[in-house]
Amino acid sequence: MLLSERLRTIANFVPKNSIVGDIGTDHGYLPVYLIENKISKKVIATDISSNSLKKIIQHVESKGLKNFIDIRLGDGLDVLKPFEIDTVVIAGMGGLLIKDILDNSKEIADTITHFILQPNIASDKLREYLYENNFTIIDEKLVKESDKFYEIIHAKKEKALLNRRIYLEIGEKLIENKDPLLEDFVNFKINLYSDIMKKIKNKNTSRTKERYYELDKKILDLKEVLREIEGN
Repeated sequence: MLLSERLRTIANFVPKNSIVGDIGTDHGYLPVYLIENKISKKVIATDISSNSLKKIIQHVESKGLKNFIDIRLGDGLDVLKPFEIDTVVIAGMGGLLIKDILDNSKEIADTITHFILQPNIASDKLREYLYENNFTIIDEKLVKESDKFYEIIHAKKEKALLNRRIYLEIGEKLIENKDPLLEDFVNFKINLYSDIMKKIKNKNTSRTKERYYELDKKILDLKEVLREIEGN
């Protein structure tokens, strides 16, 4: 089965012989891939939409995999039991929603070893939550599809220190691993923030002034990352 590069990269982070919970499984492509490629022993595929689940059930049954993929209707980690999985995938949602899913079911999250997270937006807020709640980010990867960047985070439960604030904006592992897309990604962010600054420059509310200086500081930090990349 062919996956998009984004889903394939997520699958590559899933440990061999794992039992996986795919939260918000959407079409169920990832669970089928994990079983067919003998990456996982079992997958619990969940979604909040009953209509989506009907399509997933059909897809799984057509592949003859219903003994390996357990399909459940529900929200977040609430449909899981403690110690039922060792790896969770939460992908294709906002970073704040992923944070809330983890935070709202800490008794379940505390029994999971591997967290593979792909926020569509607010990745900095998600990383901040991970640092503040005894997670360590052990790897990260950038993927670009249809001119959009995706950040894929592999975390475990273990205390880690945030050494630089810029690591919330640009994952430390992306810099450490010299991710092939990193320079393009940093430049994308610099251009994005520069455009926002131009739009709010002449607005005189206290909030817009605060936002302007906040973005200016981020751009300075991002340019420092570029110098690090170019110096290596």
